[in-house]
Amino acid sequence: MSTTTSFEADYAIATERAGLLDRSERGKLALSGADAKAFLHGQVTQDIEGLTPGQGRYAAFLTQKGKMLGDLRVLDAGDELLLDTERVALQALFNMIRRYSLGHDVELHKRTLECGLFSIIGPLADDLVAPAFTPGTPSPGTPSPNWPTDTEHDHVAGHLGRTPVRVIRTDLGLDLLFAAEDAAAMRAAAIEAGATEIGEEAADCVRIEHGRPRYGVDLDDSVIPQEAGLNERAVSFTKGCYTGQETVARLFYKGKPNRELRGLLSAEPLPVGTELLLGERLVGTVTSSAVSPRRGPVALALVRREAPPGTTVAAAAGLEAVVSELPFALG
Repeated sequence: MSTTTSFEADYAIATERAGLLDRSERGKLALSGADAKAFLHGQVTQDIEGLTPGQGRYAAFLTQKGKMLGDLRVLDAGDELLLDTERVALQALFNMIRRYSLGHDVELHKRTLECGLFSIIGPLADDLVAPAFTPGTPSPGTPSPNWPTDTEHDHVAGHLGRTPVRVIRTDLGLDLLFAAEDAAAMRAAAIEAGATEIGEEAADCVRIEHGRPRYGVDLDDSVIPQEAGLNERAVSFTKGCYTGQETVARLFYKGKPNRELRGLLSAEPLPVGTELLLGERLVGTVTSSAVSPRRGPVALALVRREAPPGTTVAAAAGLEAVVSELPFALG
């Protein structure tokens, strides 16, 4: 008789219903001041000046040579820009802002400890949360006419139950941004709305299936955005100058990356750090790995272009893997 593991149960919730995951450890900052948009616009890869309140962008910030120092989400909250990033990239983001904002009317505010962040992952996220959300009033009501659109990073402020919150559209559901002291009340409100707490392992498996790389895991300061497949999501080619633009634009218009973020399919799990060989040539190293209940062992790696999708590569201990396009096709 087969039994369902806690991971499998969490995965089912995240792919069939709505799973709740605490991501409050992410780094969070805010920028205010008359020059906030213009300043950040000149530092990151996305069009920040074009944002209007309630909109958001995903972007990268780079070295002069176009390598990634980190990635971040930028939300236009009207009176300030809200930024969140992987915790490993927070100090680099903080340093960049402090260093280059001198002479600009920009104020930097720390929000990592002041704000909590929950993700609700799954196809029922909207159906469960929207009826419990009311903009600008502390009493529950009907779904808000100002509910975030289907555009990723769109957001709206209001209340979930009686707790103030900013609801943010994501690729897999919704994020909830709130005051840290309201964490217990927000968790209770999300669970009352119908979300179920899940573990990081299941959420990470869903991330890998969708081909979404994480900075500090799959990406570091050796990676150019195009190598990671981030141009469409994170780069504007019409916005004008920013740090690292020359390399990013030259590669996009005139070149081809030597490696690209790819998926890997295998009969057995590939541990993180596994080297991938095509003949005698090292063509990549596994950066993320999971065993998907729908697809079996899956992994991510930056793979050299000599091994395009469909190529079988050798891995450790006699294993083999097939290079795959992303996101993975799920049955």
